[in-house]
Amino acid sequence: MSRSYGEVRALDGLDLDVGAGEIHGFVGGNGAGKTTAMRIVLGVLSADAGEVRWGGVPITTEVQRTIGYMPEERGLYPKMKVAEQLVYLARMRGLPRDRAVASVGKWLERLGVEARAGDEVQKLSLGNQQRVQLAAALVHDPAILVLDEPFSGLDPVAVDVMSEVLRDKAAEGVPVLFSSHQLDLVERLCDRVAIIKDGTVVAAGPVDDLRSGGDARLVVRVDGAPDDWASGVPGVLHQDGEALTLAPEADDQEVLRAALAAGPVREFAWRRPSLTELYRHVVSVEDAENAENAEKAENAENAEEAA
Repeated sequence: MSRSYGEVRALDGLDLDVGAGEIHGFVGGNGAGKTTAMRIVLGVLSADAGEVRWGGVPITTEVQRTIGYMPEERGLYPKMKVAEQLVYLARMRGLPRDRAVASVGKWLERLGVEARAGDEVQKLSLGNQQRVQLAAALVHDPAILVLDEPFSGLDPVAVDVMSEVLRDKAAEGVPVLFSSHQLDLVERLCDRVAIIKDGTVVAAGPVDDLRSGGDARLVVRVDGAPDDWASGVPGVLHQDGEALTLAPEADDQEVLRAALAAGPVREFAWRRPSLTELYRHVVSVEDAENAENAEKAENAENAEEAA
């Protein structure tokens, strides 16, 4: 899927697959193309090339009407009362009034904002507005959930509530796609993750598979040791605080002996990179490769001009 705004290429051959009952994280920097991709799924924007498929066939307007969408920006009417607004939105999605009222009551209670049902949206805290926005995405019993930064501004209790809701919807078979800069949450919650950069997926797969593909590091905590205690230890390639990067042939027992000589060892364990560390590595490698390719292209162009 591709999309350009004038000379700016927002999506460049984006390929993303979200299965039924799957919570899929969609992560990338600001301007990477996440929101553009979501808007194309919703039918708000059209793709210049490629298409969105649901159940193996191009997505229709009828299917798009069943999507529950939560935008990053506040998308509610600020002066309209919470329950009144949610009933209105549910009825716009085709629910009769009695079902709409029942659904609104259910979700306001589930999300912990039932006491604010009669308040204007603008009088709510940002966190409670976020809860109401999630309710707006859920009141019509969506077949698909697409959420843009749903955890933004939430306190830890609200994060737990929202996480439980997403897990429950996935358990019902609903595909859940959400973007977030909070990679610890993405790692904890998602079945699979796609990392997007410059409109292209640069890494994708199950979270555990992505992490296991990264270089494991040896975490060694030594009380009272100098910061560079591992300098010169055979096989240690790099020391970043308590984390050591070892050469493949390195003997970790030799590292342990050096650590014990430096002071009391309080922790000695292998650790796979977190999703945050993996993200930084993937993006930095991509930047380095792009810079190298650009330099090669420039050199080739200069050589051609010289010839």
